[in-house]
Amino acid sequence: MAKVLALPRSFSRSEEAKALLEQAGMEIVWNPEGRPLKESELAELIRGADALIAGIDEVTGKVLEAGAPTLKIVAKYGVGYDNIDVETASRLGIPVTVTPGAPTRSVAELAMSLMLCAARHIPQMNASVKEGGWNRITGTELGGKVLGIIGLGAIGAEVAKRAVAFDMRVIAYSRNVRQDLADRYGVQYVSLPELYAQSDFISLHVPSQPETIGMINRDALRQMKKTAYLINTARGDLIVEEDLYEALSNGQIAGAGLDTFVHEPPLHLDLVRLPNVVSSPHVGSNTVEAGYRMARMAAEEVIRVLSGEQPLYPVGKPR
Repeated sequence: MAKVLALPRSFSRSEEAKALLEQAGMEIVWNPEGRPLKESELAELIRGADALIAGIDEVTGKVLEAGAPTLKIVAKYGVGYDNIDVETASRLGIPVTVTPGAPTRSVAELAMSLMLCAARHIPQMNASVKEGGWNRITGTELGGKVLGIIGLGAIGAEVAKRAVAFDMRVIAYSRNVRQDLADRYGVQYVSLPELYAQSDFISLHVPSQPETIGMINRDALRQMKKTAYLINTARGDLIVEEDLYEALSNGQIAGAGLDTFVHEPPLHLDLVRLPNVVSSPHVGSNTVEAGYRMARMAAEEVIRVLSGEQPLYPVGKPR
């Protein structure tokens, strides 16, 4: 009987995904810790497994080598795979798959939520009321403002659609130009310096790659409006956090809504404790609906590969 190591806690909530694996004659081994696993923990647990369904666990080269030769697939429960050593997996002949499209709506909605919370200071006022206070803070509207989207892929496009419904004007910097978004939603493609200079809100939707890591740094922040808000539901290392702390502390930009960080949880809390920062613990895909979609897609990929078929969504495949 094939053994499938399933690590994400939310995967276990999907009865459909569990049934798919069990009906295919597979044994499911659950995460014993109830949290993302570190390299040393996973290297022990993975021995003898035929498939790994991973969340944000440390799937390093050491882990993959410990899983060989029985390990046949690493199915990422999500779309970001920077926590997986894809190079080592490729060398060992282990496909790494993702679940494209499954968390798109959820992440887009969180980006809009962070925008609204930052613009209207909702968390601060909520805390005040809960403590018996009545601290009324004047905010700003989204309507009539310019939203700059960096990375107009699937998630960025969903954010653009929602922003237009709020009567925002959308500009974008993206490697791929989608004319349909320009035609339907009036999205205007601009250079990165133009986006920084024009945007009232900036939302990040690019992967963590050598050319994007640290792209929001002191120089980029200096090009933004003093009234601008920065939203990040992508990857924490896109931002140089020390530079963002300085910009927010000095009033160089107005505020930030952050769902991702360089270290998770953050090693230092200075940034998230700023009064003009709204934060959440990397929950862009954490909705019931997205969880079900990701679980089903990951389970289906495991079944395909262990049945001798090719995966539909291997890393690197155009999608």
